[in-house]
Amino acid sequence: MSAAKNPIRSDPSSPTTNTIHLNQALTLCLSKTQFILETLHVLCSFRHIFKTLSLHSQHLTSLILSSLSFKISPPSLLFSSLAMRHPKLLLPLLLSLLLLTQTLAKSIPSLADDELEWTEEDDEEFESLLAIDDSEESKGGSTTSEPQLLRKAQKIVTDLNNDNARRVVEENELVMLLGYAPWDKKSAALMPRFAQAATELREMGSPVVMAKVDAERYPKVASLYMIKGYPTLLLFVNGTSVRYGGGITGDEILIWVRKKTGVPVTRLSSEDSAKQFLKKYKKYAIGFFENYEGPESEAFAKVAAANNETQFVATDKFEIAKLLFPQVSSNENFVGLVKPENDKFEKFEGKFEEGEILDFVEKNKFPLVSVLTEENSGWIYSSRIQIQVFVFEEQDYFEVDKPFIEDVARKFKTKVMFVYVDSTEEDLAKPFFSLYGTEPDDTLVTAFDNRNHSKHLMVKKLTKANLEEFCLALEQGIVPPYLKSEPVPKEKGLIEKVVSKNFEAAVLESPENVFLEVYAEQCVECGATTKVVEKAAKHFEGTSNLKFARIDASLNEHPKLETNNYPALFFYPAGDKSNPLKVSKKSSVEDVINFVNEKIGQGEETQADKKDEL
Repeated sequence: MSAAKNPIRSDPSSPTTNTIHLNQALTLCLSKTQFILETLHVLCSFRHIFKTLSLHSQHLTSLILSSLSFKISPPSLLFSSLAMRHPKLLLPLLLSLLLLTQTLAKSIPSLADDELEWTEEDDEEFESLLAIDDSEESKGGSTTSEPQLLRKAQKIVTDLNNDNARRVVEENELVMLLGYAPWDKKSAALMPRFAQAATELREMGSPVVMAKVDAERYPKVASLYMIKGYPTLLLFVNGTSVRYGGGITGDEILIWVRKKTGVPVTRLSSEDSAKQFLKKYKKYAIGFFENYEGPESEAFAKVAAANNETQFVATDKFEIAKLLFPQVSSNENFVGLVKPENDKFEKFEGKFEEGEILDFVEKNKFPLVSVLTEENSGWIYSSRIQIQVFVFEEQDYFEVDKPFIEDVARKFKTKVMFVYVDSTEEDLAKPFFSLYGTEPDDTLVTAFDNRNHSKHLMVKKLTKANLEEFCLALEQGIVPPYLKSEPVPKEKGLIEKVVSKNFEAAVLESPENVFLEVYAEQCVECGATTKVVEKAAKHFEGTSNLKFARIDASLNEHPKLETNNYPALFFYPAGDKSNPLKVSKKSSVEDVINFVNEKIGQGEETQADKKDEL
């Protein structure tokens, strides 16, 4: 590799290993500017990975990306400036970028052109940089840098292919497998978390073999283990697969694997082990049991095995229990839950039975107000708390409203779950806005009552009193369900437009027979059916006891209009509107005319017939 010009000028009177190390990293980066740019684009496009960086690293990453993308300054000047201002932050970031670049080059062979080539010489130079990084770590203490963690994880996680997959799975008692695709964003977001869990399991001495397979590159392996979507996590116990049921953070993967491999509860017997535990875990369920014996301890262990998300810890020493849960006041058996936010300590007050302990943990594990993310959405939607209230507004407004929302949430704890959704996060908020037929112009408060599968909308302005009133009415079941609806049309045409707000009056309470067409905006087949209905309506124009109507089901909802397939055709007889007759959507104009004639009375002469006679 040809030497690039040294991007920073170190002080010749006081050269340091770190300065030389940084110079080498910068030189390699400059020779791979285009590849670094590609890596940065990948990194910034995956928000989950980007957010794991420190704020300083996020700033540096964005600055480097924008400068290289828009050619704000030559790479040498850019790196030189950053090196002088942020030497300690820039070095680990560059090493991490180089490691990601190396991985990208080897994972996607199609990128290996003249501009994006990664050679064996690059490998050697990079390995020498990492060797220096290892040397610096041994001198400076136990802190491990980000590139060292990534590199360590690369060695720990076994890559499966067509030759070794069956042998790895069948010859090891426990194998945790990640099936991924290089182009998949969720796979890319999960990779570093999976690596984190693999590293910690190895440090704990776990026998679990952590493995991954590129399902796109090795479709035979993917087919063998039924990997159909990305990413897929599977635990193999003596060759038999268990579908993953945990979260997607590194800690959640670690917790789930340990629970499913025989360690549902961590036992702590010393103050040092308790302090180390507290450094790692901010959320956990704690049990205090004498000698870890008795039905209470057994029930706690069963709940720990059944719960896939929360870390469970137990001790038989009062001083350790007091350290983990300061509110402990006696030597009696107890169970508690610790969380990292307001109302941090929750003490179990029920019977020491499996069902009650599990219900306590599941209903108290969330903060007073949860912030919806892609990572926790599954846990929130599957919560045991049947009533869920969602507040949609921009972050700045929420920070102002948060104190009184938490006050209301405290009053309805374990009865109503409160969730905040940033209305500017399109991926999270837009599905809700579509569901309610609203626009994110202002603060919106909605609710789901899973007791009767209904959804609701708070009409009043968001204030503490109004929110409390809304939640009390929800709890009592007296809030009317929200039905999405277009405005009621002012005029009626040959085919009457029906919306949710007038469905009762226009269809169910109408004295006439009603032929109803149900369609949706995005329906491909609906156009042809609409033409058939229009011709049939024209044929029956002027018939006194019959009207044709249509409703857009994508914009209107009604509990008595139950269909998910569009288009759909229904005939509501004048004498029995509670039992509509379904008409085939493949009906021709003649079929519809014959059907209607049969239902409204054979031989009845319509205005259309009279016109024909004339």
